[in-house]
Amino acid sequence: MKQRCRLEAGGPMWRKGVVTNDSIRDRILDATVDVLRRHGPAKTGVVDVARALDMSHSNVYKHFASKSALLDAVAERWLAQVMAPLTKITADKKTPAPKRLKAWLRGLAEVKRKKVLDDPELFAVYGTITASAHEVVARHIAHLREEVAEILSDGVREGAWRVKDAGKTAELILGATTRFHHPAMVQLDGGKSDPRDLDALVDVLIAGLTAD
Repeated sequence: MKQRCRLEAGGPMWRKGVVTNDSIRDRILDATVDVLRRHGPAKTGVVDVARALDMSHSNVYKHFASKSALLDAVAERWLAQVMAPLTKITADKKTPAPKRLKAWLRGLAEVKRKKVLDDPELFAVYGTITASAHEVVARHIAHLREEVAEILSDGVREGAWRVKDAGKTAELILGATTRFHHPAMVQLDGGKSDPRDLDALVDVLIAGLTAD
């Protein structure tokens, strides 16, 4: 009980560790994922999450204004986990842009495949959440496009290819490779697509970028 009160009061220490808003938010999101796994989005409420954490629901509301905001945050964190390894590839300016573009697209396909196939029950939950988290998904798609556009712009500076509109070209590349990284397509395919097919497609796209 003492631990619970100290957490809800926002005390400076929690189990001999410093409590921050971010750490509490992460604990709430972790608990939300656990509850979602057991009960699904429709039957998961703020009270259920608070009970799982042994805290009052008012404390959850201090960090998330509503159930919708809480589920949006779950979706946003999930999509951020998708982006993390890709952002490292984008930031690796020492690697030539064509090689980075191929690695980035391969990485996107692989991380989506793992998310969809390694834990299908939890993915189904995330699929339900993201279906209503329109702004979160829109930001994710924009982030994907921005990172591809950044690699394309780097390639132009390196003299690797000619691209007039990096943003539009990035959108076209993501569209052309959709079957390898769109969750619905990955689920439909069951992970049976050959990664070498994606590599071959990217080679064709890169060849098109280098053509006069």
